[in-house]
Amino acid sequence: MTSSGDTRAALLSIVLPGLGQLSQGRIVHALAACLITISLFALNMWLGRITDRAVEVLSFMVSTLPCWALQCYDAYLGESPGISRRQRTWELVRQRGHDIRFLGVLLFISALNDAWIILKNLDYALPFFCTKPGGILGFMAKAISPALHLTVGYGFVRLRRWALFLYLVYAAYGFTNGIVNLTCFGPGRIRNTLLVAIVLSTMYVLTRRRVLQ
Repeated sequence: MTSSGDTRAALLSIVLPGLGQLSQGRIVHALAACLITISLFALNMWLGRITDRAVEVLSFMVSTLPCWALQCYDAYLGESPGISRRQRTWELVRQRGHDIRFLGVLLFISALNDAWIILKNLDYALPFFCTKPGGILGFMAKAISPALHLTVGYGFVRLRRWALFLYLVYAAYGFTNGIVNLTCFGPGRIRNTLLVAIVLSTMYVLTRRRVLQ
């Protein structure tokens, strides 16, 4: 391992969870990383079968993907004599704000997904405060999400303080819009999932606000 980290081990863990730890001779940690990540992935697929695709994707992004990224970072850090590796890895993640950066990456992914959905379904009218505007106004209403996801995502990756303010404004808009649409159009799995995601992510971001400079 180099002084900057074990890049090879991290890449191996990207290919298969735990493979990087295995290459370092950390057999127990390798098995644990592999089993936990694969189990979470199986759970995501099961949730998708009993609910829908939106729940499956959300659960993957908030459980399996963070776990996978964390074990890749652990492989990158390598051995840590005298301290629990899991404790070492998580402490460094929090100290360096990598968890917020990870949220930024998730927002980038979400922006690309939103843009793809919009372009694939140009005629779809997105519910907007109990209305379904069409034309230019409707397109602008749909474009709000990917545009803000990209902007906030960039701010989170760079750990910028302004990103917190912009995120809170966007979260307030998304939650209010979701609640209003809930009263007009009734509950829906995607709508309910998004509301839960907004609440949980906002709570976490607020607890980590000090890492944003």
